[in-house]
Amino acid sequence: MQIAAIVEDFWASRERGVYYPPQWFDRLSLDQACQVQLGLLDKAVAGGAQQVGWKVGLTADAIREQFGVHEPVFGYLLASGRLDSGVRIDLANWRGTGFENELCLRLGKPLRGPGVDVAAARAAVSSCHPAMELVENRGDFTAQLAVAVADNVQQRAFVIGPEVPLPVDADLAAVTCEVSINGEQVAQASGAAVMGDPYASLAWLANKLAEYGRGLETGQYVMSGSFTRQFPLKPGDEAQTRFNGIGLVAVKAR
Repeated sequence: MQIAAIVEDFWASRERGVYYPPQWFDRLSLDQACQVQLGLLDKAVAGGAQQVGWKVGLTADAIREQFGVHEPVFGYLLASGRLDSGVRIDLANWRGTGFENELCLRLGKPLRGPGVDVAAARAAVSSCHPAMELVENRGDFTAQLAVAVADNVQQRAFVIGPEVPLPVDADLAAVTCEVSINGEQVAQASGAAVMGDPYASLAWLANKLAEYGRGLETGQYVMSGSFTRQFPLKPGDEAQTRFNGIGLVAVKAR
């Protein structure tokens, strides 16, 4: 089938509440999955949704080895998913919720590949936010990675704390974070866990999007990839992550 037809089939399935349509299990390459994802984005925007940025996933070597892929994956962010730190979320209509701990980079100027390196990525970023990505396990991510990519890589929402200006020499690889759930620390990590440097994640994204005729625009958000593993979020949980030198982001679930 042509990509446009696959997009329509995914869209129709989604409207029935089926986000991992079984008719596409084990049938899509990752390249096809990316094309389907972007087609679904275009349909959402045509229907009135506002895209505000992008996300990068599978940024750790160990996770890519787990899934047998040689590079990260990308997804898109919508304005409807942007939440402020301290938000209280009703999980009644969520499917298997989790959170990841990331820096949300803000573009001060456009960034388009190919040929984007870490220096160019750094120069394009004007600020960042302490952030959490809220993911929804809408299907078997491990068994059906391509379908998951088509379905926007588990993206549901992203929570951001106050914006912090970044100098051009900011060392994001050295930024550390501490994660706690219900007052108990559960993880510590640094930006080096994100492809060695969150700016490297941004450079990869710009170059990858160029393969599909897309680029990063001024003002867009980019979720760089998680410093830590994904943690489940259950009703009653209060989670917070403090990024050294950047700030705090928190979420409460009910």
